[in-house]
Amino acid sequence: MSMKNKNLEIACFNLESAIIAQKFGADRVELCDNMKAGGTTPDFEVVRKARAALHIKMNVMIRPRGGDFVYNDAEFEQMKSEILQFKRINVDGFVFGILNVDNSFDAKRNKELVDLANPIPCTFHRAFDIVLNVYESLESVIDCGFKTVLTSGQGKNVMEGIAVLENLVKKANGRIEIMPGGGLRSSNIVMLDQKVKAFFYHSSAITDSSEIASENEIKKIKYYLY
Repeated sequence: MSMKNKNLEIACFNLESAIIAQKFGADRVELCDNMKAGGTTPDFEVVRKARAALHIKMNVMIRPRGGDFVYNDAEFEQMKSEILQFKRINVDGFVFGILNVDNSFDAKRNKELVDLANPIPCTFHRAFDIVLNVYESLESVIDCGFKTVLTSGQGKNVMEGIAVLENLVKKANGRIEIMPGGGLRSSNIVMLDQKVKAFFYHSSAITDSSEIASENEIKKIKYYLY
């Protein structure tokens, strides 16, 4: 197996975190808003400022609200217009996920957004953690053209989902990036990486009650990944 470098993406809920992430070694940031809702589409002005401040890759969450991942027509139209708006300022990736009412993968709508985003790559986010038939759904996500899946392996956190994450990496077999995220910290990254052997990992690196990434935590995760 080739020894690719391990990469770290930091979920950032504000501009300050994005700048800290870059300064202390993150390979990419995922910009979103509304941490308590698990991340929603960030403000356009914040993204524009981040794009100007960052030379590392910057993905943007496209999620109109918290709650489930079943969207009505107005919300779906909003997602499309946000993708077009962010494309104009050269973001590096989009992060979204749409499910059907029964929590199966909505192939039609996801494909529409992936095609709209093209050539910018898309990540299917943690809607994957409640999707039906996890391994079948992986094939659907690949067929749809996503480049990455952000997942906790359907557990409450990455350690609970570690066995599924390991299987997902094996089944993906390089066809798509499996990016473990959800409760990933410097305290569990070593054990997680030894078992799962992914190449990209995702953390907010927030270690207190704030919404600001911890420089120490970023440095520690990066240290353990090399």
